[in-house]
Amino acid sequence: MLSTRYTPRIGRATREAYGDALLELGRKNRDVVAIDADLAKSTFSWTFGKHFPERFFNIGIQEANMVGIASGLASSGKIPFISSFAAFALCKGFDQLRMGAAYPHLNVKVAGSHGGISIGEDGVSQQSVEDVALACALPGFIVCIPADEVSMTAAVHAAAAHRGPVYLRLGRPKAAIVHDAPLDFVFGRAITVRDGDALTIVANGLLVAQALMAAERLADRGISVRVLDMHTVKPIDVDALTRASRETGAFVVAEEHLHHGGLGSVVAATLAQTVPAPIAFVNLGDRYAESGKPDDLLRKYGMTADAIVTAAESVVRQR
Repeated sequence: MLSTRYTPRIGRATREAYGDALLELGRKNRDVVAIDADLAKSTFSWTFGKHFPERFFNIGIQEANMVGIASGLASSGKIPFISSFAAFALCKGFDQLRMGAAYPHLNVKVAGSHGGISIGEDGVSQQSVEDVALACALPGFIVCIPADEVSMTAAVHAAAAHRGPVYLRLGRPKAAIVHDAPLDFVFGRAITVRDGDALTIVANGLLVAQALMAAERLADRGISVRVLDMHTVKPIDVDALTRASRETGAFVVAEEHLHHGGLGSVVAATLAQTVPAPIAFVNLGDRYAESGKPDDLLRKYGMTADAIVTAAESVVRQR
């Protein structure tokens, strides 16, 4: 937890940390295999393939087939990590994920890279803004969106140790460092990165750093803010949300996703069943984004520290 003011320090992209962690897993466990759909240079699974070509399969642009192959390998006792852009892995591979991985509860790990609109100039066809909703709709799936290279490294190792299907969302741009290593990381347990008693900001991915910057500005205005890195959307940390609702009484949920079906929806449903509180949302809304530079897109579509501050000041008045 932060004890001093947060000063953003840019680290590596979470997709780079994924590649390094996957390579480390490969060195430790011969049952770990990797499959990519012709995007290994972008997903950074190429590092695994370079060192373990006998356990790496580039099957071309066949995302649905990739899931089927992974399911077969998982059925044979392997631990397959499949990598592609999040928009392709979830949207094109959804039926196979449903019937080939979720229904039989197989040990398939899905790494969806270039998540959100911060992929930038590639445009809407590759901007994954529905992936969290789709992954959460798959029974038995862990759904995790790490904030930085430290938490991504921990999440990859946690995914390999977990028995069952896991979805990890990776990011394209370099991410600000939020956590110190080593990190006490557990799926389904939020990390309190800043404490406060007037408001809780719940965020994941790139928005955790934005939440911390917003919390600093709000503190300067006399509003004490708690920030939860809710890296796991499913299963959600019910205890952390319940405690935060009792102790702070208001929420802002910030995520790089559509309004429906993502972190905000899960947090709202959880609070409705536990300790209801006023809640505001910072997300893409009900729309697609356009092509542009990552920072420009996040600013235009309101997923920044400024937007979080505005939402926070509004919701605090509702307490």
